[in-house]
Amino acid sequence: MTATVTPPTSSPVRSVDTTEPRARFGDLVAAEWIKLWSLRSTPWAFLGGALAIIGFNVFTAYNDYSNWPSWSAQQKAEFMPNWAMLDAFTDAAVLCLMLTASAMGALTVVGEYSTGLIRTTFTAVPARRSVMAAKVLVVTLVTTALGLVAAGGSFWLTQAILSGRDTGLSIGDAGVVPALLASALVAPVAALVGMAIGALVRASAATMGVSFAVLLLVPMAVSDDHYGTAVVDHLLPYSAWARLVEVVEKPAHFPWSEGGAWAVYAAWGLVSAVVTVVAVQRRDQ
Repeated sequence: MTATVTPPTSSPVRSVDTTEPRARFGDLVAAEWIKLWSLRSTPWAFLGGALAIIGFNVFTAYNDYSNWPSWSAQQKAEFMPNWAMLDAFTDAAVLCLMLTASAMGALTVVGEYSTGLIRTTFTAVPARRSVMAAKVLVVTLVTTALGLVAAGGSFWLTQAILSGRDTGLSIGDAGVVPALLASALVAPVAALVGMAIGALVRASAATMGVSFAVLLLVPMAVSDDHYGTAVVDHLLPYSAWARLVEVVEKPAHFPWSEGGAWAVYAAWGLVSAVVTVVAVQRRDQ
């Protein structure tokens, strides 16, 4: 009697999905955070910039403290409150802060292009806009922290010095908080401008030169004495900062509102962020 052998039923072979999971935005932010702080220039720029800015302001405040007895009654009367606030954040200090922040922002973009690392980044994460959006977020956070440290430290130390002449301001005085916020937030605005220029130019020297011109040279070349130049002047981040740190509004040929100055901050920051994110989409690295 012949036995019938039934062949074993073959079980279906399961396919193994070897596709890498798509990077989440939080992962991209963490990667950009690590890349930023792995640059030796970042902590030095942060620490050195903050100390230089605070140093400029403290020196100015101490100079005014020392010269106070020799001032006329009119000079003493004009010192409060605008000049006391400007001692907390001088022109030299804000220029230093804007240069430091714009350089930090530009290097996060230009640095990867100059080394070729951007090719590896976009190969690993083809979603270019997501990568650049993560860069924008990280740079904004870091430079905002830089601005807060510089503005807060400067205000505390300078007003402590000026209080020896009974001319110091307190945080509760009218106009002080907006002035401090403007001095802090000029850092991320400048950083985003540097990033946008870097995303368009993609060359270190040219990026720094264009950033320097936009943020510093153009404001020095225009004034608000004539309508045409006043329009240009009122569209610049530095001029917006100068308007916002006025605790008491000064007479001007073509005055503009505090809200208009904040709008300039917002427009430069938003447009620069959009340019940074969009510029990489259709251009080869």
